[in-house]
Amino acid sequence: MLRSRRGSEMAPAFPEIVAGAAQLPDATALDGELIVWDAAGRLAFERLQDRLARRGAIAARAAGAWPAHFVAFDLLRLSGTDTTMWSYQRRRAALESVFAGRRLSTPWVLCPSTTEAETVREWLTWASVGMEGVVFKRLNEPYRPSVRGWQKYKTRETTEAVVGAVSGPLAAPRTLLLGRYDDEGRLQYVGRTTTLARVAGTALAGKLHQSPTGHPWAGWSFSAGWGSHETLNVTLVVPELVVEVGIDVARDASGRWRHSARWHRARPDLSPSDAPRWSPAAP
Repeated sequence: MLRSRRGSEMAPAFPEIVAGAAQLPDATALDGELIVWDAAGRLAFERLQDRLARRGAIAARAAGAWPAHFVAFDLLRLSGTDTTMWSYQRRRAALESVFAGRRLSTPWVLCPSTTEAETVREWLTWASVGMEGVVFKRLNEPYRPSVRGWQKYKTRETTEAVVGAVSGPLAAPRTLLLGRYDDEGRLQYVGRTTTLARVAGTALAGKLHQSPTGHPWAGWSFSAGWGSHETLNVTLVVPELVVEVGIDVARDASGRWRHSARWHRARPDLSPSDAPRWSPAAP
């Protein structure tokens, strides 16, 4: 049995994980995350999403082309014994014993764990493979389903982009749609900001001007969120204002930001050519 956090049955989409279950002890349950690597050695979330809809022979072919791995980070049941009331320290030791004693191999991967701050700092440099950050758990706490008892620290960086469109009224934009110029001089869409605070939206009003004609995004449609089919209503603006935003390392296959950017400030002192260039291969 392979289920998502929300209880959806995922086994038909990932036959390689189902086959790999033969390596586990009977009546054992793991908590973890499915991942798929792309050809460049980065985590490919969009490939994983694409595989969720495949079944039967199509799912089998997808497993050969884009195999999934199960990264285990907790142990909920071991050979029929409920381990959720054990401390995390005890569960972790038992999980490591399963991997070592059974010599688990593909598709099973043991998530690394440490109590050393220096090791954590090293892990946070792994942004080039698409790792978003680290999760903290208390060593003495049991496993509490549906309770947010963990803390997540995301790796973020500050960068610049050009405002190409806005959602909401131009006099008080709700979000900014951001772009960067590629080597051919075309403005490529990279992502959208989180909802702006009222004071930020009002301050931007005089710096944004609706594009009359010839906008590079004319005729484009934008989704309301990553993976959403809902179309966002936007106003195209003259792409001349550079803004500074905070982003994490999550990207889709095209290089766009998978999560919304956090607004920092406008950079009227910079021209669009000063913003980083568009590079779909860049981490």
